[in-house]
Parts: sequence; C-alpha cells; structure tokens
Amino acid sequence: MELETYLRFALALAFVIALIMLAAWGLRRFGFGGMTSHGIGRPRRLGVVEIAAVDTRRRLVLVRRDDVEHLVLLGLNNDLVIESGIRTVPDDPATEGRPA
Repeated sequence: MELETYLRFALALAFVIALIMLAAWGLRRFGFGGMTSHGIGRPRRLGVVEIAAVDTRRRLVLVRRDDVEHLVLLGLNNDLVIESGIRTVPDDPATEGRPA
C-alpha cells in the first residue's frame, strides 16, 4: 500500500469521527431533535437540580418542578421519595457568603 492510501484512510476516519461528534453535540444541544415538550420562549417547568451518588447502586436526585423541589432516592429495583414539597429560595447575591 502506498502512503496516499493511508492518508486517505486517516482523513476519512477523522471526518467520520467529526460527524459523530457533531451529531452528538446537536442531539444534546437541541434535546434529541425537538422531542422536548417545552415551547420556544417558555420557561422549563421540570429539571434535575443535583445528583449525588449514595453508593454504586443508589443515587439521590433533587428534582425541581415549578419552584418546588423533591428529593428522590433512585435504586435498581425501587425508588423512594425522601422529601417532597421543598420550596426553593431565590439566590440573593448580596447575602451570599455571609453566615446565617
């Protein structure tokens, strides 16, 4: 095989990898091709605030819906609501960093 054949193979491989990365970025950026239910200009009502691993099989997930948060323990075979109806408090930059 000649050097030109190897160069052509390497460039084609780099091009395919770049296309895969571009497709992954687009899917992540645009929410799997527009499958999300929120409209343009409307604020999102549902979101995951934070995730913490308890161990290898369980995770604590803080879910926000309409300014109310819910703490959920997710496991392999069961899920458990730890606390529900947690009100969110907007962050005040003036009081941030001060002890309460």
